[in-house]
Amino acid sequence: MLKPISELEQPRMQQSPTSSPAQPLRPWLARLHPGLFAIPLGLLGLAGAWRRMAELAMPAASNLANALLLLGMSCLLLLCLLWLPKLLLHWGQVKREFVHPVQGALLALLPVSMLLAVSQLAPNYPSAKPYWLAASLLALLLQGLLAWQVVKQLSTGQMPEELVTPALYLPIVPGGLVGAMALKALELPGFAMLLLGMGLGGWALLEMRILHRLFDGPLPMALRPTLGIEMAPAAVAGLAASFLWPQLPAEFLLIGLGVACGPVVAVLTRWHWWTSTPFTFGFWSFSFPLAALASVTIEVVRRGGWPSEVALSAVLLVSLIITYLAARTLLLLVRGQLLPQN
Repeated sequence: MLKPISELEQPRMQQSPTSSPAQPLRPWLARLHPGLFAIPLGLLGLAGAWRRMAELAMPAASNLANALLLLGMSCLLLLCLLWLPKLLLHWGQVKREFVHPVQGALLALLPVSMLLAVSQLAPNYPSAKPYWLAASLLALLLQGLLAWQVVKQLSTGQMPEELVTPALYLPIVPGGLVGAMALKALELPGFAMLLLGMGLGGWALLEMRILHRLFDGPLPMALRPTLGIEMAPAAVAGLAASFLWPQLPAEFLLIGLGVACGPVVAVLTRWHWWTSTPFTFGFWSFSFPLAALASVTIEVVRRGGWPSEVALSAVLLVSLIITYLAARTLLLLVRGQLLPQN
């Protein structure tokens, strides 16, 4: 029987003198959470947005894009290096996370981050194409395993209703769409279109189930930071379309932006849910969808001949939000409160 996420992630309440003794605190490496991979994903997404600003008659933005790319890659590499000893020393914990509906889905942030990195690096370093291809295949393999696990749990009735969250999108929808971007950057357009179709098909299959759960009532407190992922499918679909079809007219991208506005409004209407939730690194779930929206806005401005101030306003707003997330996360790290306490 799968345990609710609250039993796996929320700090234990201080026990009364008559209660049983509290369990000892697990080593910090065992508490390393898959949701932390949302941090490099958000930074890489913002790097891509500023890269597009550099192409929009703003060359100075290239330096900021390079800095964000370096920071995002450093965070991704650091987390990967930390997960290697976790795999060796806490294999049982990793297996429990892999099969958990929320933590297993959040683990897909790792392959999505790898694929997004490939989509940005491969065009600039074509001589390293074999390495980018190997990294993409490894990421797609992990993504496929996680997607299989999610679909199996949903289709066989093993998924507890309270754990149906937007996190379930991650292995299938952003995984497929960002995977398509990576394969397009590796000059494999046929396979890129295949992955794009798989991502869109997965979105259609999951949408009604997840929306039904979201409209059914508030998510548990520990799950509310995952609401940001609700904005991801439409936003990332628009980003993938702009990447796969460089000549796609602005009018078609505007349709994508219109579709993406619905989830954004739906998330904003529940602002009191997530603003009353204590801050955790889970709020980085907002970062990549917002960065994708900014990137699509920049592409609309560039292709449609709109004033560049519109694009600059979008990317500056998202940059401020991600800067706020980074500052709050660093504060948690300094206080020793970044990782779950049990």
